[in-house]
This record gives sequence, structure tokens and C-alpha cells, in this order.
Amino acid sequence: MLLLAVDTATPAVTAALHDGTSVLAAADQVDARRHGELLLPSVDAVLAEAGVTLDSVTGIVVGTGPGPYTGLRVGLVTATTFASVLGVPVYGLCTLDGLAYAAGAAGVEGPFVVATDARRKEVYWARYEDPRTRVGDPAVDRPADIADRVAGLPAVGAGALLYPEVFPDARGPEHQSAAALASLAAERLAAGEESAFLPPAPLYLRRPDAQVPKNYKVVTPK
Repeated sequence: MLLLAVDTATPAVTAALHDGTSVLAAADQVDARRHGELLLPSVDAVLAEAGVTLDSVTGIVVGTGPGPYTGLRVGLVTATTFASVLGVPVYGLCTLDGLAYAAGAAGVEGPFVVATDARRKEVYWARYEDPRTRVGDPAVDRPADIADRVAGLPAVGAGALLYPEVFPDARGPEHQSAAALASLAAERLAAGEESAFLPPAPLYLRRPDAQVPKNYKVVTPK
């Protein structure tokens, strides 16, 4: 097994290789405006560090979000393109699940909350019974609107750190890690839990920021 994992659903542009036992290489950069520019060099870097070529990869793992429209698509398009060219499966995982798994590796136990920055003064969030068990579906909300639902729970992720009045027990990890995503995927594959994976489709939770203007004037001749 050789899994290539990528995720661009958050400001972190992250890639990693996992051989089914451990992480062989990982590259993480935080830049919300350069997903498309940074992802492929990150993939090249982890392949070079591990001393393998792309055609050695047996599966692609990709974070499906939730995340902003443009950044999220970069990772998904890259993952599905690699999978198509290589003829290997692509395994989708909720980005928040990757953060939860990383939190567990950092010593966070359940129950807790994962929250990432959704912009517009909102967070993408989900509750977890433990680092591998999400309770319900991810959601997007204003932090003040979910204060009662997350009260008393530790929280991880950049979204939690932005709103200490709602998440007073916020802690790391702050950003997504493809290494954690790959480790979670490898664990599920080893356990025969293929049904736990998602299709490689974006989990937006809301409409994109870019909209077609309403009532615009037609300037072409009739």
C-alpha cells in the first residue's frame, strides 16, 4: 500500500505519503490564496523525500471539506486526476475528520469539537465522541448560534481559536494535516472499512461567494 493524501479545504495546503504502516513524508504550508500554486510542488516534495515515483502510488486520499469553494476544488480535482491517470481508487474523507484524528494523536480525548474558519464570521464544525467517531454531519454556523451546543467541550482547529468567547478551551492542532488524513485512511482500509469513505465530491454546505449578478443589463445587440 502506498497512499498519497492531499487536502486544500482549509488555508493549509498539505500532502503526505503513507505506506500502510507509517507516514513516509509530509509537506504542509498555510496560505489561503495559493492552493493551486502550492499543491503540486508539495506532492513533488513528498515523493522526492520518500524516494518514490507517482506511479508507485496505489490509492489517493483527499479531504472533501467542508471548505470554501475555490480552494476545496483544487485538492479534489488534483486527486481525481491522479486517480484517473494512475488507475487507482480515490478515497474521500471529511476534512474535519482528519483534524479530529490529528487531535487524538496530540492527546485530545472525547468528546470534543472541531471547528475550521468558514469566513463570513462563521465556522465549519462537528462534534466528536472520540478522535475517530463524529456525531452527526458537519455544519456551518455563526459561533454565537451554537454556543449552547458546544459549551463545556474542548475544541480544536483554526475556527475555534478565532472565537475564544464561544470556544474557551480551544487548542491545537490548528490546521489540517494530510499526514493525519492518510493515517486515518490507512487505518480504515486495514480494518476493511471501505464503506466509511466518501465520494471525491466537494462538501460545500453553502452556496459559493461568487454569484451571477441579478438584473444586469444586456449589452449585446438583439
